[in-house]
Amino acid sequence: MLLNEKLQKIKFVITDVDGVLTDGLLHYDANGEAIKSFHVRDGLGIRMLIENGIQVAVLSGRDSPILRKRITDLGIKLFFLGKLEKESACFELIKQAGVTPEETAYIGDDSVDLPAFSVCGLAFAVNDAMDYVKDCADHVLSLAGGKGAFREMSDMILKAQGKTDVYATAQGFLKTVENMVQ
Repeated sequence: MLLNEKLQKIKFVITDVDGVLTDGLLHYDANGEAIKSFHVRDGLGIRMLIENGIQVAVLSGRDSPILRKRITDLGIKLFFLGKLEKESACFELIKQAGVTPEETAYIGDDSVDLPAFSVCGLAFAVNDAMDYVKDCADHVLSLAGGKGAFREMSDMILKAQGKTDVYATAQGFLKTVENMVQ
């Protein structure tokens, strides 16, 4: 099946965090993780998907108050944190979302994401993922983790589903923003 055909079927996106929504660096002080940087375009991409009926979930091997705050701020309802075994977690998230594996995309960057790649119908790797992870992905994005890779993927999904106005026109974007506020 062609990539565009797979993109048209997507109703659910599961994303890793460190190395995908962030650049993968962990900033510690004496009390633990002190800071995590997220790209604003990725956050907007998440919101645009949600506002257009595509559910988004976070699946991370780590858990932190910073990550929980970001999930809350973005209005993400489905997530598993501190879960390194991602195969069963994906199956559970897919069940909670009420979709099929073929309607699910996953975006990751490292070995821990490979079991998720095998479960989901469409697997994306960020550009700075390990080569063996890229080899297992259906598509390798041009952007790196924490640098807008999620947004690149979300635009691809919306484009394939005929919804480019959401991000490419003033009126389409304004309509999306109007929905976000409500």
